[in-house]
Amino acid sequence: MVDLPDSEQRPSAYVTGAEAAELLGVKRETLYAYASRGVLRGVPGGRGRARLYLRADIERLKARHDARAGHGPVAAEALRWGEPVLESALTAIGPRGPVYRGKEAVALALEDAPFEAVAELLWTGELPVGAPAARPGRLSVRPAKLAALLPEGTPPLAALALVVPALGAHDPARHVGAPSGDGRIPTSDAERARARALVRSLAALVGLGRDPARATAALEAEGAARRLLVALGASPSKKAERAVNRALLISADHELNASTFAVRVAASTGADLYACVSAGLAALSGPRHGGATDRVEALVAEAARPERAAAAVHERLRRGEPIPGFGHRLYPEGDPRAQALLDTARALAPQSAALRTVLALVDALRDAGHDPPSLDMGLVAITAALGLPSGSAAALFAVGRAAGWIAHAFEQREAGYMLRPRARYTGP
Repeated sequence: MVDLPDSEQRPSAYVTGAEAAELLGVKRETLYAYASRGVLRGVPGGRGRARLYLRADIERLKARHDARAGHGPVAAEALRWGEPVLESALTAIGPRGPVYRGKEAVALALEDAPFEAVAELLWTGELPVGAPAARPGRLSVRPAKLAALLPEGTPPLAALALVVPALGAHDPARHVGAPSGDGRIPTSDAERARARALVRSLAALVGLGRDPARATAALEAEGAARRLLVALGASPSKKAERAVNRALLISADHELNASTFAVRVAASTGADLYACVSAGLAALSGPRHGGATDRVEALVAEAARPERAAAAVHERLRRGEPIPGFGHRLYPEGDPRAQALLDTARALAPQSAALRTVLALVDALRDAGHDPPSLDMGLVAITAALGLPSGSAAALFAVGRAAGWIAHAFEQREAGYMLRPRARYTGP
């Protein structure tokens, strides 16, 4: 019998061969061919040689066929939390959170696997033992020169949006070159080295809009977690590094979210790595994506202290305003990433007033019957426990997710085709 998750072992999750063939509009012979190639998963049906087929596989296959056939409404729906529009070997979404190349992200985080090692897992398919050796941090342009382009107090995400293209402009070897005859662009050792240097730079430059001097010190620090803490003006203790490492690792990838899709579109055109990451940063900044962490921080500031958390929630609900940081369509039972980070934050600084306010908001929303917290709330819990400045949760998100963006850029280039969806015209 095929080894399937518990959620897929219910009888209602299966259809008979006749039903599957009718749903797909194919002959039984074609259905059997799909099963033999592993496109459909089947289990014994209990009567002779009859088999049952997983309904989710049938629906996924039907959506792909309809989209390829030019069925506009189906293709459009596939871009709205629908069936996958791309094949990827990087990350699956499971009931316990994202799974990076077969390894559960939350489990890796709680085992304190180095973020850098998990980045290598996403980029190469191999998980190194310990963190890969890193060269001393150096930039082709001085941090002070970059900082001069930023208004004082520029938040981390906006600072990175300027920094990345500037770094690209100072890298004359940034272009990936012409694809091979089949359109594929293999990932070279030099490009992987560029990826490592770019992630190191992002971690060190998140605080550029507030204190450029910290960026210089952060570049010499070992490990992304320590670099981030130094750049944001926090004490890089072992406990603090562990918490930030977990946040970065858990944020590293999440399948085809909006920013990752933007990265893959850019990569499919042959854009350089800096341009691809810039596309991801632009999409991440939106309030319905990574920018949601800023809205969560605003909610925490509005509550101000744990005793006011319930009142702040009730006031927002009374005004009909959305509550950021709660609910995720891929995790109806709760976001495992958020719970791992909330638990980490609680163990890190249980007496922190800011963290206790975050936890009180979580309790107030639960008592009001709302969805469990999402990754955004978990990231804010970590930054609250560490006393980091506003905008830091988005910085953790961006630096962590950069590892996944780069992995998707590599994978898309190697796929060898350009992403170009069709529009369903609705005009006159």
